[in-house]
Amino acid sequence: MRGSHVIAGNPRLSINGRFSLDQSYNLTKEQNFKRQATRNPPFLHPPFVLPRSFIYGWERNMAARMDISPPLAIIEGAFTKGNVSDMENENLDNEKQVTLGKPPRHLSIMQHCVSSGRMIAEANLELDVGILVHKSSSDEKIEFLPVLRSGSCAEIGPKQFMEDEHICIDDLLGHLETTAKFPSPGAFYGVFDGHGGTDAAVFIRENILKFIVEDAHFPICVEKAIKSAFLKADYAFADASSLDISSGTTALAALIFGRTLIIANAGDCRAVLGRRGRAIEMSKDHKPNCTSERIRIEKLGGVIYDGYLNGQLSVARALGDWHMKGPKGSACPLSAEPELQETDLSEEDEFLIMGCDGLWDVMSSQCAVTMARKELMLHNDPERCSRELVREALKRNTCDNLTVIVVCFSADPPPRIEIPQTRVRRSISSEGLNLLKGVLDCN
Repeated sequence: MRGSHVIAGNPRLSINGRFSLDQSYNLTKEQNFKRQATRNPPFLHPPFVLPRSFIYGWERNMAARMDISPPLAIIEGAFTKGNVSDMENENLDNEKQVTLGKPPRHLSIMQHCVSSGRMIAEANLELDVGILVHKSSSDEKIEFLPVLRSGSCAEIGPKQFMEDEHICIDDLLGHLETTAKFPSPGAFYGVFDGHGGTDAAVFIRENILKFIVEDAHFPICVEKAIKSAFLKADYAFADASSLDISSGTTALAALIFGRTLIIANAGDCRAVLGRRGRAIEMSKDHKPNCTSERIRIEKLGGVIYDGYLNGQLSVARALGDWHMKGPKGSACPLSAEPELQETDLSEEDEFLIMGCDGLWDVMSSQCAVTMARKELMLHNDPERCSRELVREALKRNTCDNLTVIVVCFSADPPPRIEIPQTRVRRSISSEGLNLLKGVLDCN
């Protein structure tokens, strides 16, 4: 009830249902008498109602003797525009009473309530404005451009012959010696896993980039240029009379223009992007047992025996191997056409791992990313990092040649991943789960 105060039989007074006053003051004899008389009078049972004038008179007397203001309000509910405006109006009435020489009605308490309401309203306003400012600042953020560094390592492994080839070009414009208006920075990387000899792998490594940049679609439509270059390189190898055209090779290529990363793959090599500790696979292994490859092979009359295409080859796509292909331009189960995947690099993209199947046969993508990130945080050397990956694969008894390329997108080492503390307690974050998977996989 707005015009009265309710006092229960305890040492606290409740006023208007919103404020509490602590009776811990040193009282005079007269005030102690009043308090004892009104605590549990014989004619009323608590709670009972006292006139407003009695309570206000007691508070003014107490404040005057103790030279302090009445205790501040304890606010239990949230403020709304309605109750704040009501209190402001009541505060204006109190100010009028002061100018007229009348005692104020809870002036200090009301000022506290109004100021608290204003503070809450201003805090909400600042929160909304802060969100808007954050959005505008991110829109004006400078576009990320990678700083390209690479390192590679190749080992023969347990095999008798080394049939792998690779290429690393960190400065594509300088390598081509051209003034063409390509997006900068530009780079090209490739891993070529040969089989049946080294002729196919060496030929593709030496000529694939030339076929890409000389294609009519380059650089307007790089994707078409890359697909066309793979087929042209395959046909050119077939026409090379001095080479053993029965040899073959898989081909994994990475082309970087500015922020754009394009991965082209034909075979079972793999490219994996390290994004703040997470492994993002940028290519798909073309194994004959893969569902999509099996369907394509069987439609074209091919068969799969024990995981081998026509009982001879453990991959579904490769360049060369012309003893398994028909005339040029005809569709055949063994395809030289690459699959492409494109992405725009950001600050979260830290490095790229490219490796032949000798690495991925004994190591998962997440394990490789976890290990590479740990190495880069220690020494920030992509070549040393690639050597450590090769060494780890040898420890795990890989049965194939090993070739690994590590491409870094920043001059700085990867930062530590700090998981912000939240009020909601979770067992593990998504990034932490990925890191844990990689560590368990490595062990």
